[in-house]
Amino acid sequence: MNPLPDSSRAAVFHAPNQPLTIERFPLPALAGREAIARIRCATICGSDLHSYYGRRLSPVPSVLGHEMVGEICAMGPEGACDFQGRPLALGDRVTWSTVWSCGACYYCTRGLRPKCEHLMKFGHERIAAGRDLIGGLADHCILREGAGIFRVPPNVPDTVASPANCATATVAAVLRAAGGVESQTVVVYGAGMLGLTACAMASARGASNVIAIERDPGRAELAGRFGATIVLDGSAPADEIRQQVLDQTEGRGAEFVLEFTGIPEAIECGFHLLRFGGRFVMAGATFPARPIALPAEQIVRRLLRLEGVYNYQPEDLATALDFLSANVSRFPFESLIGGAFPLDQVQEAFAFAESARPPRVAVLSASPRS
Repeated sequence: MNPLPDSSRAAVFHAPNQPLTIERFPLPALAGREAIARIRCATICGSDLHSYYGRRLSPVPSVLGHEMVGEICAMGPEGACDFQGRPLALGDRVTWSTVWSCGACYYCTRGLRPKCEHLMKFGHERIAAGRDLIGGLADHCILREGAGIFRVPPNVPDTVASPANCATATVAAVLRAAGGVESQTVVVYGAGMLGLTACAMASARGASNVIAIERDPGRAELAGRFGATIVLDGSAPADEIRQQVLDQTEGRGAEFVLEFTGIPEAIECGFHLLRFGGRFVMAGATFPARPIALPAEQIVRRLLRLEGVYNYQPEDLATALDFLSANVSRFPFESLIGGAFPLDQVQEAFAFAESARPPRVAVLSASPRS
C-alpha cells in the first residue's frame, strides 16, 4: 500500500449553482474500528444533481456523492469489520451503505434502520468536525465504526459497483417490499438508473412480463436491453397506457407496479394499472411535488397495497452486490456510465450530467493507486 497522506482533497458544495471548490481536509487519527477508504470511483446520482441545481434542499457546505467504491487504506487500532462482522484487510475493495445507523435505537430495532434516531448519511451532511470527508467526491472517505461495509465481488467493475449502494440497493429494497415476482407481470414506471435496474432485477427473478413505461426514446430503448419485454411510451395519455397494460394482461392489470419517477401524473397513472390485489411500490417521490390524487374507495374495493420505500436496509446492499455479480455479463450496466471525469474536473462532470442526462457519470480519483 502507498503511505497514507496527511490530507485529502474533496469537492465542496457551497450553494446551489455555485462552483464546487477543491479543498483539502486533514485525515484524522482513527479510533476503535474506524477505517479510511481511498475512493476509486464515485458516480453522480440524480439526487446530487437535484441538490446542486437547487431542486431540493441540502445542507451546505458539504461534500456530495453517496455512490462510491473504495479500498481500505487505514484502520483503527482495533481493525475494522464488514457488515457480517468479518475482519477487513488493507486493500480490500469495498462499498458501504449510504446510511449509517446505530443499530440500537427505537427504529433500528424495529427494522427501520434508514430512520435511525442517530442517522448519518454519506454525501448528505454539512461539513463539521469529524464530518468533513464523508462524501464520495473526494480522494478519501472516513468510515465510522458501525458503517455497513461490504466487499465488492471481483467480477464487478468499479463503475458498475459504485451505484450499488444507492440505485441497486434501493431497487432490491423495492422488490423486497413488493414480494415475489416470479411468473408475474411487473410494470416499471420510469427507465432511469433505478427503473433500468428494476427491469433487470425483475427479469432475473423470473417475472413473466416486464412492462417499462418511459417517455425518453433513448431510455426506452435501453429498457429493452435490461429485461423489459414491452416498452410503452410514457408521454401517451393515461387511458391509452392503461389499455395497453390491460391488453397485455388479459384485461386484469399488473400484479406489481414499481414507480421510480416521482412525477404525480405517473403515480396516478400507475395506480390504475394494477389488478385486484395488486401492489404499488413507490420509490421515486424524493423531491417536492403537488399532492397526488388516489381514490381511497378503489384502494379498499380492489384490495390494493401501497408502500413507500426510502433508502434501504444494509442487507439490501448485499442483495444488490450478489445480483450484480451474477448478472454483470447479462445486462450492460457498464454502458450506463455516460462519461468519466477526474476529481479536479468535477464541475464539468456535473454540467455534463445535467445537460446530457446519461443514467450516471463517474468521477475518478487521481490519487495514487496502491
